[in-house]
Amino acid sequence: MELFTPDFGLIFWMFVAFGVLFLILWKFAWPAIIKGVDSRAELIDKGVEYAQAAKEQLDNARQEAESYLNDARRQQADMLREADKMKTQIIEQARVAAQAEAQNVMDNAKLQIQQQQKEARQQFRNQVSDFALQIAGKIVHNQMQQDDARDRLVDSMLDEIEKNN
Repeated sequence: MELFTPDFGLIFWMFVAFGVLFLILWKFAWPAIIKGVDSRAELIDKGVEYAQAAKEQLDNARQEAESYLNDARRQQADMLREADKMKTQIIEQARVAAQAEAQNVMDNAKLQIQQQQKEARQQFRNQVSDFALQIAGKIVHNQMQQDDARDRLVDSMLDEIEKNN
């Protein structure tokens, strides 16, 4: 039963050995352990801070990227609107230019038609007058062959000249 009931001397030396071991550990090992635990805690704290900073940077980068994307989308929409306006303006300008050109062509065609009508009327008048002169010449020639008709014509012409003077 000595195992279960130790002597006073054994207990004393066990306490002394424990005290010496405790003092050695407290003097040499405990500061190294505390230092290691503190450095480990500090390393973990720095890692947490680094992770938080990285998370904030990532959030900022995401917000910035989203802002850039929104700006790019807005610019794209503006460019598309501007291109649509330009397209409409170009189409309108082309339509106006085509209408003006068509009007010019129509005006030129009308002028040419009027000119051709004038020329045709003049040519018709010339032909009619030529025919009238030919007919009158033939009639006068036929009447001039008769002596008394010739004398009457000459007398009437002389009478007209005298009246005008």
